Amino acid sequence: MHENLRMQKAQSIRDVIRYIERFKNALVVIYLDDAIIDSTLFSSHIRDISLIHRAGLRVLIVPGARNRIDYVLASAGVSWTLQNGIRITTGEAMSHIKMAAFDVSNTVMTSLAAEHIPAVIGNWVRARALGVQHGFDYSTAGKIDKLHTDSIRIVLQDGFIPIFPCIGWSIAGKPYNISSVALAKEIAVQLQADKLFFVIPNAELCAPHFIIPETIGTSETGEVPALNLDEVAAFIAANSTNAYDHAVKNSNNEKIMSLLHIASRACAAGVQRVHILNGSQDGVLPCELFSDMGSGTMIYAKNYGDIRAMQNEDVPAVLSLMRPFVANGKLLPRTDRQLRDALADYIVYELDGGIRACAALHMYDENQAEIAAVAVAEAYAHMGVGAQLIETLLARAKKENCKSVFVLSTQTFDWFEKFGFVPAEIATLPQKRRAQWSQQRGSKAYRLALP
Repeated sequence: MHENLRMQKAQSIRDVIRYIERFKNALVVIYLDDAIIDSTLFSSHIRDISLIHRAGLRVLIVPGARNRIDYVLASAGVSWTLQNGIRITTGEAMSHIKMAAFDVSNTVMTSLAAEHIPAVIGNWVRARALGVQHGFDYSTAGKIDKLHTDSIRIVLQDGFIPIFPCIGWSIAGKPYNISSVALAKEIAVQLQADKLFFVIPNAELCAPHFIIPETIGTSETGEVPALNLDEVAAFIAANSTNAYDHAVKNSNNEKIMSLLHIASRACAAGVQRVHILNGSQDGVLPCELFSDMGSGTMIYAKNYGDIRAMQNEDVPAVLSLMRPFVANGKLLPRTDRQLRDALADYIVYELDGGIRACAALHMYDENQAEIAAVAVAEAYAHMGVGAQLIETLLARAKKENCKSVFVLSTQTFDWFEKFGFVPAEIATLPQKRRAQWSQQRGSKAYRLALP
């Protein structure tokens, strides 16, 4: 097996093991859009949910039922209207709506049973009428009043997957039609879920479907893998202008924009992470759960990627990170002992317990410092992680009253020029560093004067 391929496979396996350990007993709420339930990929998503359940995560499912309700009402000759995206019917239609909602939930439960996963459909949602708003009567449409969280937790403890139809009942037992998306969000908030997934068709936060602000990092293929709450606000603002409204509507991305608002509120209310996934692709759930870059867009409030000082236990991961850069000549080889001896010089970028980037600042006489050992895992090269490392080290150099910072590079000097580094003579390097310079390697020196 080719060395690079073997290293990539090994790292992928390490990531999966690390995430399984990290999310053991984590609570995961999954909203399945009904278009996904009606698709040929539904059985594959159910299989993945089953594997996630077997891995020790506690799973709850909220299936969408809009299409099924449309069909049942049309078959029964029952008419309805929409007001602000909410279905409006007469009270006589509720028996049909309940039948459709439970039919979809039963489809999910039956599919889980085929995977030997126990599941149960329950009436854990208390609702009340939306009532009359601005003179309009919303009739059978309701909103969530309370969740019976104690009962839900007992079901989870017994090893079952709870399934939630889009029906809630009043204190008097009257049924109301509620939003499945709102229900998924409320369950995640009240149970303080670790993760909330929205699995919907063709959900891709990328250009040209959306305007991506320059401050938001993208993957190599242009997708947005993660957004913090400030970035969500910037994304929404960039895509809510009058000039862009028409394009968004035509590309069917209004639902994604709505989900971004919901995700932001969920994170602000304590849900650790919300994920918007393209359910039209196979395997998106395990890829999003058990890999750093995932397969969709994650919205988070805090505790995602973090730059910190390198610690002794990071050394094996940093050496592994450096190997491809050593192999292609971008970095000099370093030993375990060298890293440990210079531990205080290094910083790392940690994401969910994995080291994905590193860099060092070595101090010299004459108030000079060197930025060295800059390595960013390929998957994060377009995420701005490298720039964050450089800015962090430059701030450290200023704090140490350095007059200038230099770098030695064979292939990446163009990148350093973006930060203001300019060519310098090797003769200007500190004597100790100049003695280590190799004519054979031929690294070029670049320097940045500090204010």
